[in-house]
Amino acid sequence: MPQALERADGRWAWVVLLASLVTQALTLGFPACIGVFFTDLQRDFQATNRPLCSILIKRFGCRVTMILGGMLSSLGMVASSFSGSLSQFFLTAGLITGLGMCFSFQSSITVLGLYFVRRRPLANALASIGISIGVTLWPLLARYLLETLGWRGAFLIFGGIFLHCCVCGAILRPVATNVVPEPKEDPPLPPKTPTRSWLATCISTIQYHLAFDILRHNMAFCIYVTGVTWMILGFPLPHIFLVPYAVHHGVDEYRAAMLMSVIGFCNIFLRPVAGLLVGRKSLAAYRKYLFSTAILVNGLTNLICTVSADFSVLLSYCLVYSLSMCGVGILIFQVLMDIVPMDRFPSALGFFTVLCGVASLISPPLAGLLLDTTNNFSYIFYASSFLLISAALFIGGGFYAVEKKQLKQNGPAKVEDTISEITPMQGLTSEDKDGTKKQLCPENMYVTTV
Repeated sequence: MPQALERADGRWAWVVLLASLVTQALTLGFPACIGVFFTDLQRDFQATNRPLCSILIKRFGCRVTMILGGMLSSLGMVASSFSGSLSQFFLTAGLITGLGMCFSFQSSITVLGLYFVRRRPLANALASIGISIGVTLWPLLARYLLETLGWRGAFLIFGGIFLHCCVCGAILRPVATNVVPEPKEDPPLPPKTPTRSWLATCISTIQYHLAFDILRHNMAFCIYVTGVTWMILGFPLPHIFLVPYAVHHGVDEYRAAMLMSVIGFCNIFLRPVAGLLVGRKSLAAYRKYLFSTAILVNGLTNLICTVSADFSVLLSYCLVYSLSMCGVGILIFQVLMDIVPMDRFPSALGFFTVLCGVASLISPPLAGLLLDTTNNFSYIFYASSFLLISAALFIGGGFYAVEKKQLKQNGPAKVEDTISEITPMQGLTSEDKDGTKKQLCPENMYVTTV
């Protein structure tokens, strides 16, 4: 039975934006409250400073995948409330809930690229407000539930909250686009030949869906993936260790939990403004450099925590940290959309999140091992700063080198064409250099796999 199709940049796109905002608040904002449970989980499981929740990243999806993600997240949270050991907790809250969060979160990012064309940077910035709302509210809710119900009761309540991802997934209607799909011969799918083995067919298909072809032919994507994966090793550490660090130095638990809420609250107001700025056409070619600058400032900001653990110093840190976190948050996926064609974005995002998932899996235990060895939280922030600063220099320098190489090979005009090609403006009426209008035929409509 034919379905009614929604148009990109239509009115329903803003409803989808709201669903994406809520999903990001529920998923990516959740790790901000892990530090609230740090001491209680450590005591109950007699654990050292190893990780208590990790995210296993999987690949893309939209409507069905977001609903499935909400169900998995809820199931993992409910099951984790009955955990009797750290390994059981890791399996339920880490693996099952983490997998569900990744399904839902990646769906929320991918669907924005399909529903928004002209206002895509603004849409990404507005949706990322959900992360800020989550960072603001999750620690406060977690602290309240921990005091009243204990951590097991709190995780049981979280299981019910994550079911809202299923409601958000139901909002993602199929969208019609004017983007003509690639011819069937373009994707490197295995040819139907009798000499092709089943194993070779599977390997070739996996390579295509994990964007290995983009890795081979898109140097900017290689630089982005390598730099951001290195960045992820240090970026989440303040979110995990800031609250325990403050409590360890005598800050009241409620005031310590409030520090993460301050970061989220500031970002609620900063991200829409920043989204309007980076969405300007004049800044389209410089977004990747703004992104690397935000990472650099973020790394330098973490050094403030090493100066003093006084609440006023930590509060100042949170205010400054909010600015750089805002830049990283609104640009991390927008830059990926700029350097990869939208029809290959889900596969590129899948490969990218797999690597980031591995980085986020090994980063907390390494930081915990460092803390166990030194018994000094300052080394955590030193390590985070080093990883972020080095990643920023690599990303910025790498993009500059690629741009210079393209300029030398093709000249300025060709580079401008390349930039406009990767800028998400597909399906729009535009004028070429001769002033002739180019418009896609309205009768050629294609349905996305939502």
